[in-house]
Amino acid sequence: MAEPRPETSLRTRAARPTGEGAAFSPLYRQIKDLLVQSLERGEWKPGELIPSEIDLAARFQVSQGTVRKAVDELAAEHMLLRRQGKGTFVATHHEARVRYRFLRLAPDEEGEAGRAESRILECRRMRAPAEIARALDLRAGETVVMIRRLLSMGQTPTVLDDIWLPGSIFRGLTLELLTANKAPLYGLFESEFGVSMVRADEKLRAVAAPAEACTLLNVAAGTPLLQVDRVSYTYGDRPMEIRRGLYLTDRYHYRNSLN
Repeated sequence: MAEPRPETSLRTRAARPTGEGAAFSPLYRQIKDLLVQSLERGEWKPGELIPSEIDLAARFQVSQGTVRKAVDELAAEHMLLRRQGKGTFVATHHEARVRYRFLRLAPDEEGEAGRAESRILECRRMRAPAEIARALDLRAGETVVMIRRLLSMGQTPTVLDDIWLPGSIFRGLTLELLTANKAPLYGLFESEFGVSMVRADEKLRAVAAPAEACTLLNVAAGTPLLQVDRVSYTYGDRPMEIRRGLYLTDRYHYRNSLN
């Protein structure tokens, strides 16, 4: 008996869930999952042009409209970038439209924002604290790379970040490499370690400035700060970064858009 065409197989899986309580999966979502798997495998690198919707439709043996809907979702999630008249490209953190997607700080007064300057204060390898290991899906005692960074806006210290990364993936990440880097931090992770951060979950709370942050942010003890705890994920929803940021918000605010 002939093998079923891929479209038939996908439609069958969409219409007939397997396993107790399995959810219906529309065909375009299945195509979207296949595209994400190709991105995760590195079939198309950051910044590269992906095949046209016509070619992808032929590859998966589905309609062009089904592919377009899958690509539309990936573009809305900033995994892909559409360029008018040029095609669709894999998003890269070196791209101006994506570079500051994860930095949500904005000046209270429009036009007041100064140039963002990053200074790496520390980079070391260490055993993962239990809380960090759990959040990164690591075994107890596995190695992480810990980075401390000070971000200044218009030469004013504004954000103090503590960052933890899986040590096995970020081998070779050193203070020297970070200091010499002129690209966005996520751009460095992408080009040097093949890790693309595609989404993040954050929790925000108000805190009093801890003693160790006061000198670095040039504030008095107990000054109100915004603490932002972030978990960043790569393809396949794999946690790849834990970040705790302390934000000085006397002239800046944390901006978000809800759709």
